Amino acid sequence: MIKLIKIVSFTIGLLTLLVIAFNCKQDKASEVPTLTTVPITNVTETALTSGGVITSDGGSNITSKGVCWSTRPNPTILVKDSITINGSGSEVFASAVKGLRPVTTYYIRAYATNTAGTGYGNELTSNYSVVPILTTAVVTAVSDSVATCGGTIQNNGGKEVISRGVCWSTTKNPTLKNVYTIDGKGDGFFISTLQNLLPDVTYYLRAYATNAIGTGYGAERSFMVSKILIKDVDGNLYHVINIGSQAWLAENLQTTRLMDSTAIALVVDNSQWSSAKLVTSAYCWYGNNEQDNRYLYGALYNWYAVGSGKLCPKGWKVPTDADWTVLSDYLGGSTLAGGKLKESSTNFWKKPNTGATNDYYFSAMPGGWRSPTGLYDNIGSFGYWWSSTTPQVNVANYRHIYYGNTSMTKGVVDQSYGLSVRCIKN
Repeated sequence: MIKLIKIVSFTIGLLTLLVIAFNCKQDKASEVPTLTTVPITNVTETALTSGGVITSDGGSNITSKGVCWSTRPNPTILVKDSITINGSGSEVFASAVKGLRPVTTYYIRAYATNTAGTGYGNELTSNYSVVPILTTAVVTAVSDSVATCGGTIQNNGGKEVISRGVCWSTTKNPTLKNVYTIDGKGDGFFISTLQNLLPDVTYYLRAYATNAIGTGYGAERSFMVSKILIKDVDGNLYHVINIGSQAWLAENLQTTRLMDSTAIALVVDNSQWSSAKLVTSAYCWYGNNEQDNRYLYGALYNWYAVGSGKLCPKGWKVPTDADWTVLSDYLGGSTLAGGKLKESSTNFWKKPNTGATNDYYFSAMPGGWRSPTGLYDNIGSFGYWWSSTTPQVNVANYRHIYYGNTSMTKGVVDQSYGLSVRCIKN
C-alpha cells in the first residue's frame, strides 16, 4: 500500500513538472520581440533612414520587421502606408523612409512581429532642419547691362534665412562661388538687381537662400540682355527677340498708361470689372497682387485697352490673329508651337509642363485670366494672349497655351475678359 502511494505521488509530481515545463515553454513563446530603434541618418527634405536591432525574438521566429512612423507619438503598424517591411529573421535591419513632408516632426519606432504579436523599439523624432526651399523669379531687363530678378522662399527649412539673393554665371548651375547679390534675410518674396552685364551674352541664374544648415537654390534660368531694349510709356523695358520674319517683345506688357500717356483704369473690384458695367480700357494684376505677379506675368487687360490701338510702345502693336498664325506656322504648326514658346521650368507652369523648350526665349508664362464677372482663374495652368482681331461684335480672337500639352490654341472670347498682351513690331 505504501509502495502504491509512493508511485501515485511520483506520478503526480512528474505530471506537475511536465505542466510547469509546458507552461514555461508556452510563456516563452507568448512573448513579443524586444528591439531597439537605430538612430536616424541620411535626412533629406522628404526622406530619412532608420532601422532596428532585435535583442530577443520572444521565443519564436520573427515573421516581419521594419519601422513605422507618424506625426503623432507612438506610431504602430496599423497605418499600412506609414511602415516599411524589411523581411523576416532576427538580423539587424535598415529602412529607407520616403514620402515625408519637409520640415515636419515625425515619430519613428522599429517593430518586429512573431506569433505572439508585435514589439516596438524606442521612439525617435525627426525634428530636423534642411536648407531653404525657394523659386527663382523671371529676369526682367532694366538696361543693356542691368537686369532684375529675385525669388520666393517657400520654406525656410526650419531655420531662419540669414542671407538671400541671386547668383549668376556664363556657365550652368551657378553658386555662391560665382557672382551674387545679397538681398537681406527672412522668408517670402525678394527682388535682386544684377549689374555689369554684357549685352548679347547668355547668363545662367539661380535664386539662393542660406540658413544655419546651408544654402538652397531655386531652379535655373537662362537670360540675355539685348543691345536693343524697348521702353513703354511707364519706363518699363522689354527685350526684343526675332522669330522667323517677326520681331516680338520677350515679356508680357505691364504698362499702366496708353502710348499717349492716358491712364488705363486699374480695376480691383469684381462688380466694377463686370461686363455689364465696364466698357472702357482697364487692367489689373492677377489676384490684385501686384508685388508677386506684375514682374512674372505682366498685366491683364480687357480688350477695350487693346482696341484703343495705343497700348503697345511706339512702333509696336498688339498682334492680329494673322500675326499669331504666322508665328505658329513658323514653329511647326499649332500643335507644336506652344511647347517651343513656353518658359521651360515647372516653377510657374504646373507639372509636367509638357514639351516646354523655350527655343526662342519667348518665355510664355501661365498668367491665367480674369473672367467677365471679375474672378481670377487658371494661373499656373494657362497663358492667354489677346489679338487685335474682332470676328464679331463684342468678341475677339486670342491664343492660349496649356501646361499639359505643346499646342498653341486659337479661340474667341468676350472682350470683357482680362488677358495678357505680347506686342509685335509693326
